[in-house]
Amino acid sequence: MPQLDTSTWSITITSVVLTLFIMFQLKILKSSFPNNPEPKSTPMLKTSMPWEKKWTKIYLPLSLPQH
Repeated sequence: MPQLDTSTWSITITSVVLTLFIMFQLKILKSSFPNNPEPKSTPMLKTSMPWEKKWTKIYLPLSLPQH
């Protein structure tokens, strides 16, 4: 049975890995990627929420410098 002869396994595995590596490299090189999108500045809309002042009042003393 030729499958049990392990003398050719290393060359077979090496050639398969090398072939797959070359094929994937060629496939990646042939693909075209879109241009990087440019950052677009969007105006930030400040919405007033009724709970903002409540949270600010609660957490403002914690943000003061401590002695």
